[in-house]
Amino acid sequence: MKNNKTKNKNTNNNKILKKFIANIKHMCYYITTEKCKKHFSVDEGVIKMASVFDVAKYILEKKGRMSTWKLQKLCYYSQAWALAWTEKPIFNEDFEAWSNGPVCPILFQEHKGKFSVSKDDISGDSSCLTEDEKDTINIVLKDYGNMEPYDLRELSHSEAPWKDARGDLPESVRSDEVITKEAMGEYYGSL
Repeated sequence: MKNNKTKNKNTNNNKILKKFIANIKHMCYYITTEKCKKHFSVDEGVIKMASVFDVAKYILEKKGRMSTWKLQKLCYYSQAWALAWTEKPIFNEDFEAWSNGPVCPILFQEHKGKFSVSKDDISGDSSCLTEDEKDTINIVLKDYGNMEPYDLRELSHSEAPWKDARGDLPESVRSDEVITKEAMGEYYGSL
């Protein structure tokens, strides 16, 4: 009995630590840089990378106001197809297998409490995206952008990355399991 409590406590501590580290990364990202200066040059030995906020801003600039459900799913599919086509993520932030489909917790914190958002509600900078990243997002918007939020939710629920991350959990049960970039790239790359 004691071992189960210790194991559960360690599992919860690990999840809390993962979220803490993700939040620290997000804070450092915005504290130490301004706008596109966060994209350090290759000369400085750091690979350029946009953020989920940059992608969300671009999506909202292209499609206008939308529900937060839809925004989350369009960011997810942008990341998934980038991984499938280039084997590289557009951004570092992770998605978790929440009840309503894939959700990026840091993006959720930005729009928490809002049903819908516009480009002015998101702190990203779309000019930080490369032309290739914009091309990927544009294809996602062409294929998924006119779908209703509930349809995007249902689609993501039918696909292996979300289902595998949740395991045997019923849809109604809360989860913060990460949908790995590897699982996303492998699944969408096989389609």
